[in-house]
Amino acid sequence: MRIFTITTNDAGQRLDKFLTKLMPSMPKGMLYKLIRKKDIRLNQARCKGTEILRAGDTVRIFAKEEFFANRSNLHFMPASGKPDLLYEDDSILIAYKPSGMYAHNGEDEVVSLLDEIQKYLYEKGTYLPEQEHTFAPALCNRIDRNTEGLVIAAKTAAALRDMNEAIRERKVHKHYLAITAAPLPGQHETCTAWLKKEDRQVQVADTPADPSWKRIVTEYRVLAQSGCMQLVQVTLHTGRTHQIRAHLASLGAPILGDPKYGQLASAEENQCLCAWSLSFTGLAGTAVAALDGKTVTVPAPEFVRRYFPDAAI
Repeated sequence: MRIFTITTNDAGQRLDKFLTKLMPSMPKGMLYKLIRKKDIRLNQARCKGTEILRAGDTVRIFAKEEFFANRSNLHFMPASGKPDLLYEDDSILIAYKPSGMYAHNGEDEVVSLLDEIQKYLYEKGTYLPEQEHTFAPALCNRIDRNTEGLVIAAKTAAALRDMNEAIRERKVHKHYLAITAAPLPGQHETCTAWLKKEDRQVQVADTPADPSWKRIVTEYRVLAQSGCMQLVQVTLHTGRTHQIRAHLASLGAPILGDPKYGQLASAEENQCLCAWSLSFTGLAGTAVAALDGKTVTVPAPEFVRRYFPDAAI
């Protein structure tokens, strides 16, 4: 038997969601059977699993030890613990991810940005895995491995919920810098298309072939031009997988160095795309209110300085 006291980071979620995180290897059928048999109790009383947990609640569980997650597994220890931070408060941090690094744990078991962030917070003493039942600092947004730029991470469960909601409600405005290998159709356009994901690649079309296609809206502004290349600022009005890369490529202007959607020959080995700026609005009264009205921006990326050294951004 184990007894868990609900912490601030555990509170606010349904009991069954908490139990699923606490015992990730347990089949859902078995979990609900334990609830029905009263082998799981909330505050020493019978429960249904739909209850919303509050700090200080106790959860008593009769289950085999093999089902409980190992919270003392410090998988992030190989990281340096020195992420490149551009912003930090008590709830949120914003870090720069270099091109080539995975945002989350990568396929090759190499160190990811999330590993760096968790190691940093662990060494600061603000993240203690052995004291957390289900929560770990997590990323609120992702960018592709070969895209560099800003990534938001939540240090508390409340911040994670509120920032994810803010992103869904378009209160986080994402701006990118890119170099295209060919000119775009205009100087400043907001383009609408439809995108469908298949395996690890997406297709873009002017009209949807079926309901599985998702609407995308991409705004771009040309900042400078050199030969056939253009430096552009891109604003996402929707956030779909590979949206910028695939959408600009469908307009005849693939990202310079893009190995997947770049259709033009290029000696550039790195993908010239950076998640450059994040602006936050409408966050008052939330766990991430400290960011309300703020803009966080990356200094000019190396690829901009190399190809457009005189560009004003």
